[in-house]
Amino acid sequence: MNLLTNTAVLGIGLPLAPITWAFGSVATLNVALTLSPFLSALAMYVLMRRWVSWRPAAFGAGLLYGFSPYLLFTLTNAHLMLGMAFVPPLVVACLDEVLVRQQARPLLTGLTLALLVVVQFFVGTEVLVIMLIGAGIGIVLMILFGLGHMSILRARAHYALVAFGTAVASATVLLAYPLWFAVAGPAHLPGNIWGPNNIDSYGGTSEGSYLVPAAPNPINTALNRSFGGYQAPTFSAQYFGIGIVVVLIAGFIVWRRDVRLWLFGAVGLISVPLSLGLRQGSWTPWRLFVRLPELANIIPMRFLMVTYLAAAVMLGLIIDHTYAEVGRRRTATSSDASARPQRWRRTLVWPKLPSIAGVVVAAIALVPIAWFLSGSIPLATQPTYIPTWFRTVAPHLRGHQVLLVFPAAYGIESSMTWQVLAGMDYSMVNQGGPGGAPFRLGREANGATILDRVSYRFGPAPTVTRSDIVAVRRALSGWGVTTVVLPDQKELPPFDQVPSVTTVATLITAAIGRPPIWQSNAWVWTKVNRPASPAYTSKSQFLRCTAGAAGGEAASVHAASVCVLSSSSPRQ
Repeated sequence: MNLLTNTAVLGIGLPLAPITWAFGSVATLNVALTLSPFLSALAMYVLMRRWVSWRPAAFGAGLLYGFSPYLLFTLTNAHLMLGMAFVPPLVVACLDEVLVRQQARPLLTGLTLALLVVVQFFVGTEVLVIMLIGAGIGIVLMILFGLGHMSILRARAHYALVAFGTAVASATVLLAYPLWFAVAGPAHLPGNIWGPNNIDSYGGTSEGSYLVPAAPNPINTALNRSFGGYQAPTFSAQYFGIGIVVVLIAGFIVWRRDVRLWLFGAVGLISVPLSLGLRQGSWTPWRLFVRLPELANIIPMRFLMVTYLAAAVMLGLIIDHTYAEVGRRRTATSSDASARPQRWRRTLVWPKLPSIAGVVVAAIALVPIAWFLSGSIPLATQPTYIPTWFRTVAPHLRGHQVLLVFPAAYGIESSMTWQVLAGMDYSMVNQGGPGGAPFRLGREANGATILDRVSYRFGPAPTVTRSDIVAVRRALSGWGVTTVVLPDQKELPPFDQVPSVTTVATLITAAIGRPPIWQSNAWVWTKVNRPASPAYTSKSQFLRCTAGAAGGEAASVHAASVCVLSSSSPRQ
């Protein structure tokens, strides 16, 4: 496995390694998931403090960005490479220094920008590309604005060139080897990481769901529950609500002289059509980019990060403008308050009025989103279940062991957790992510598909043919499997159990030519790399063996195994 296939393994895993050493990997994951929205919100707060004088305005912007439906949605599937989004706001702060303020030394600013790019590379490369696209859009818009103000453009050009030159040179040096390792190093994933028929580009946003929250998708919810993903109903990642749209439009109109509102409004609006993805029967802007190799692996919906970032900046500016404007009006009216009635005098000079006005604007924007999320927060969590075999037997395995663990369906990744908690003392066929996609498995793909089918809990009960047994045997040999483990514990969650233990056990018995042993609540086949003669039974005979086994589960597995081994016919 190429660890840079998912760079978050290093960018997040290494800094949190002390937690892993002290408390284990599950604790580390929980800490990272908990920190993600807070760090993202804090980064937005730091950015906004450059532009606003009222701290609550920066706080409101941080709330919108760090706790947006999009970032919280990414955490429901533990997508830390998306949810740990603290770098983009800090990059915006650096770009503000490079292109506008220009107070720090350009070499230092450029080096800081390069380090942020490196950090983002090791947190998530997809977000890095999306961030660079969003930054590129903003820079182009600023250059177009500068063409109408050539004196300003010329005055800032030298600083910007030095800073950007430093950033590019530094990032190139720091990322040259990691980038090569990720795209061309050992065990890298060539081409489209999700396969030639990838449909992720069709997973875009919907225009209506920006204002009206979409109902939970029952298909997605069912799939998540089946594969061990988020166990509660999924919620829309793109809901903004009417309140924030009203605030942004009204604030833009009132303070339209603020060029930052123009800039981030334009960047946010451009990101919306990019997030639509591809659609059957209609043209979308993503068709211009989907065939570019640099963008082919991006899921368009994830441009929502740019949309929420732009909206958060605009919201912070508008809240601050509201606070300042009401404060100015209060100060102006206090000078002639003595000429007004007493009740008007108390209202106009009330010192808390600017704060109240700012809070009201923030509430109009944020309360609808908070109300929408209230039905899904706190996020649903599940305890980590570990089958008995992985607690008692796996930590004591000796030699180089290669395990095939059930459920073996692609996308069910519980066995990876069991491997970690057992001490990583063995290798394993099972894997998640694009590396385990069937199209990457070569000669073993047919066998993997059959194992996937008998592990999958959707659809009709699978049937097993003689060619299936041949394919599974070939896959076990090609993978170098030494042990097959089939947990059989009713207390495990449904996604950690196969639909029929008898069917799976009989298939593996037929492929290996030996029945399993019962060990610590699991059916186990050892010395798989030295198999006996397989049982090439027919489809009808396999059905008779598995359907005719009577008694309890253990009796069924034993009877079916004996049946299939005794009914073997010569391979044809």
